[in-house]
Amino acid sequence: MDWMIYGANGYTGRMVVEEAVRRGLRPVLAGRNAAELEAMAQAHGLPVRAFALDNPVALRTGLNGIGLVLHCAGPFSATSAPMLDACLDVGAHYLDITGEIDVFAHCHSRDADARAKGVVVVPGAGFDVVPTDCLAALLKRELPAATSLVLAFEAGGGPSPGTAKTSVEGLGKGGRARVGGKLVRVPLAWKTRTFERDGEQRFAMTIPWGDVYTAHVSTGIPDIEVYMGVPPATAVRLRRLRMLGPLLGLRPVQAWLKRQVGKKVRGPSESTRGKTGCVVWGEARDAAGGEVKRMLRTPNGYDITVTASLGIVQRLLSGPAPEPGFHTPSRLMGADYVLSLPGVRLD
Repeated sequence: MDWMIYGANGYTGRMVVEEAVRRGLRPVLAGRNAAELEAMAQAHGLPVRAFALDNPVALRTGLNGIGLVLHCAGPFSATSAPMLDACLDVGAHYLDITGEIDVFAHCHSRDADARAKGVVVVPGAGFDVVPTDCLAALLKRELPAATSLVLAFEAGGGPSPGTAKTSVEGLGKGGRARVGGKLVRVPLAWKTRTFERDGEQRFAMTIPWGDVYTAHVSTGIPDIEVYMGVPPATAVRLRRLRMLGPLLGLRPVQAWLKRQVGKKVRGPSESTRGKTGCVVWGEARDAAGGEVKRMLRTPNGYDITVTASLGIVQRLLSGPAPEPGFHTPSRLMGADYVLSLPGVRLD
């Protein structure tokens, strides 16, 4: 099966290409910037296809003969839908590395279409949301009657440009949580609390992370909150921004903020990634007072994105054919999948 990395010349895309080649895989490199793609392709001896996502004809032509797309070009709020539509039209499996709740919801809404086309749809195949989704499934396995789930993570090294731009979009949308099985909007930094790491209490605030959507699909648990470790001052600043929510969501304001990100954010260097890892916490509780807590330690989030997404690619390329349709990572690969990734351990 021929397969493609779209956004191959982006920050994360380049890392995925390097590891794919190291594993002996030969993806088609794709994206909008033909010159950058050609330079990469020459270095690795790989084929190239250059096309934009806003031209449906060119997009479908670009996917001709492709059986799987690993979509790495965000922000996925703008790029996921056209790529998913095209994948369904041509019968190509769709994977991406989003962490955006609305993108997960849109992909899930296409489940029947994907089943009819024999296409597997797996958004969130990277750090968003493989470690947290698998941890949620592990907790559910230990506490089958769980009614509430708290997930949290602390990630070092700083964001890529794409992640930073997605965070800018979130400023105008506020927070999200799962309450009684329903997605509800909550204020920015709605709740704060601490989690223990190596004997220290680490401050965290609620964020609209993808697991608010996906963990419910994976586990059926009705109440879900997701936290991110931050300095306390970050939560204070976000709470001050609540009054500006409508303003921050305006298109000109979003465009200006994203331009600033483009000028200032480059993503963590290889050296920084090697020195920084992530911790993921999970807590599940049931109505009878039962409780299970677990903690994952992982390499840097971008390194996890590379190994997690390529593991799913290889499963679809050479493993038994899975049932088509929408999948969360843990439902496709199993709750223990995250534990098979390099450098991951469960405490």
